[in-house]
Amino acid sequence: MAPSFDFSKRWMKGTQKGTPVVVTMENPTFSVVEINGVDAAFKPVEKSRVKNAKQVTWFLLLKAHHAIGCVTWFATVLWSLLGAIKKRLIYRQGVAMESERLEKGKVLFRVIKVFLVTSLVVLVFEVVAYLQGWHFRNPSLHIPRTSDLESLMHVVYVAWLRFRAEYIAPPIKSLSKKIKPKIYGDPLKVDDIEGSVCDYPMVLVQIPMCNEREVYEQSISAVCQIDWPRDRLLIQVLDDSDDESIQWLIKAEVTKWSQKGINIIYRHRLIRTGYKAGNLKSAMSCDYVKGYEFVAIFDADFQPNPDFLKQTVPYFKDNPELGLVQARWAFVNKDENLLTRLQNINLCFHFEVEQQVNGVFLNFFGFNGTAGVWRIKALEESGGWLERTTVEDMDIAVRAHLNGWKFIFVNDVKVLCEVPESYEAYKKQQHRWHSGPMQLFRLCLPEIVRSKISPWKKGNLILLFFLLRKLILPFYSFTLFCIILPLTMFVPEAELPLWVVCYVPVFMSFLNILPAPKSFPFIVPYLLFENTMSVTKFNAMVSGLFQLGSSYEWIVTKKAGRSSESDLVAAAERETKPIEQQKIHRGASDSVLVESHQFKEQKEEAPVKKANKIYKKELTLAFLLLTASVRSLLSAQGVHFYYLLFQGVTFLLVGLDLIGEQMS
Repeated sequence: MAPSFDFSKRWMKGTQKGTPVVVTMENPTFSVVEINGVDAAFKPVEKSRVKNAKQVTWFLLLKAHHAIGCVTWFATVLWSLLGAIKKRLIYRQGVAMESERLEKGKVLFRVIKVFLVTSLVVLVFEVVAYLQGWHFRNPSLHIPRTSDLESLMHVVYVAWLRFRAEYIAPPIKSLSKKIKPKIYGDPLKVDDIEGSVCDYPMVLVQIPMCNEREVYEQSISAVCQIDWPRDRLLIQVLDDSDDESIQWLIKAEVTKWSQKGINIIYRHRLIRTGYKAGNLKSAMSCDYVKGYEFVAIFDADFQPNPDFLKQTVPYFKDNPELGLVQARWAFVNKDENLLTRLQNINLCFHFEVEQQVNGVFLNFFGFNGTAGVWRIKALEESGGWLERTTVEDMDIAVRAHLNGWKFIFVNDVKVLCEVPESYEAYKKQQHRWHSGPMQLFRLCLPEIVRSKISPWKKGNLILLFFLLRKLILPFYSFTLFCIILPLTMFVPEAELPLWVVCYVPVFMSFLNILPAPKSFPFIVPYLLFENTMSVTKFNAMVSGLFQLGSSYEWIVTKKAGRSSESDLVAAAERETKPIEQQKIHRGASDSVLVESHQFKEQKEEAPVKKANKIYKKELTLAFLLLTASVRSLLSAQGVHFYYLLFQGVTFLLVGLDLIGEQMS
């Protein structure tokens, strides 16, 4: 008998409670249905379960939205990067720096500095907290009181003051007296019967240049304003330019200052042999040079202060063994871009540490080729300028040292100059600076061994002056960080110790950056960039050591013609004196001035074209390092991965010429 499903009567009775009913069928499609009451079959679903389902749905939709946004952002960044690389590689176009972009770059630089300082402060706090045992994972957390910290800081500070006063101050005080050379009295004054008069020696000033269109004017102007009696001073402008337009411009500048009463001479060689050494040698062979006692040399981009000679020449008084007084360089464009900032770190270490220490303890250092005053007798007795290498300044310094002449480095006398703003110019400069010393080392080694100087000076000259800075360090940086370390990622058995990979380069970077404390935020880019430059330095070292063809190349470093604040003030004063300028132009040669005016107009009207190069060696090493970083990531080597990644990116940026200004 079929069961009856008539629930209408029970439905009308709201207060009646249902009883359980069990229905059994002969051929059932379902076995058992249990109903606990009338309301049980039609009881609505719980609201809490519906709410949870909606929350999960919205949560998943939100996560999907975030994921799509991240993918879109990453695709946009990747597309922009590919577009920039395509522009560099295919079209070879550079973009000139606009003022608006420059301001944005300065703001970004300030943000980066604030972020780095904040990160360092937080890191120091965390290290102190860790050493004090303030671990938040520790259930028995102990937070020190303010009084405890104040007493601890007081004890530490008092201990530091006592240690500094008793152990640090005395040696520094005694050493500072020895480091900084002093001039006692007024050595330019002599006493005679009529009273005290000034005895100024005869000084020759030489400005060697070659196709220096951007900087010739400010250099000649600065030298002509040196405070020295005009009858005791002669200026030689040694022009090796092969561009006739530049020759006319330099001639006009010399004519202008000659009309003002300055004793200045223009010299041009028809045959440019020996580069700068040949130019200086030719100038020193003039008959009128025999009447001069000292010679000051300035490259075309150097701008000495008016009191330069009065701050350097007095050191020669009553010091017949002194052959050279070297001044320090100061850079007008050190904050121009990242490349100039990194160069400033290197050169500050060179002057503050290398030149100053060698000058104090050895009375010897490498002549920097400019911003120095030589005793002409020392040059003549040492053989004069030789054309055998591209580092004629280091050559004459070594030969003068072997002949017993002493040098003085004056750190507080600074001469303004420029550092290269483009990677192309900086690379060529570094190639010459590292190939020339190795070439000179081959030539001078027999002379050093046979010389009569003390054995420890011979050791310093061979090991420290030549080998360490110019051979060992480039070889160490290139082979270890660019070759061996990436290859160890593919050969896990060859594991390098941590002190070789991390501690040694970090320690050396800290030493290099100490003389320039304002550059401390750039310590990481400095370390990465120095490893990148090791490719160029290693290649130059090999070419100089084995006398390959590239070791004899001399390429004039490209200048930007940056002016100092004093130059800008002088330019403003010149604009306010048009009458005086007109008088000078009337007295000068009409043909020279007309030609120079035409060439200046051509210079101003000519558009500046930007170009960039692709460096295959750097790109090859970038591919090797990035590949090794991926291998390091897969093998879970954290420290190696971060180094290889950042070093590979640095090689990539340098290889695409994306650092520094573009060559024009």
